[in-house]
Amino acid sequence: MDSPIKKLLIVDDSKVSRMLIRSHILARRPEWIISEAACGEEAIALIDNDLPDYCTMDINMPGISGTDAAERMLSKYPSIKIVIFSANIQETHQERARLLGTILVAKPVTEKSITLALNCFSDSK
Repeated sequence: MDSPIKKLLIVDDSKVSRMLIRSHILARRPEWIISEAACGEEAIALIDNDLPDYCTMDINMPGISGTDAAERMLSKYPSIKIVIFSANIQETHQERARLLGTILVAKPVTEKSITLALNCFSDSK
């Protein structure tokens, strides 16, 4: 499959979570270019300079929530495909993710959760 190189932005205040997501993704998609942000505000600032194709977003972070950051990013750049990773899988968060056109994947980051994210990303054109 000769798809163009994709860019992924990993947004999570946990360095360990960012490292796990990065290593799982690169094991499956070694050609992808990955950038990271530790909070929603940083992610919003980054995408103006380097627009990613995909984004993984934590919900509970310092500053604005991941769902608020995702909403702001999508309002400006609707082409970004976002998957929300969170240990907090309450129905309200799942519903907000659906309304944003994203999916919510339960933490911890595992091979299974990464597979769900990659399936969501590959469904987008």
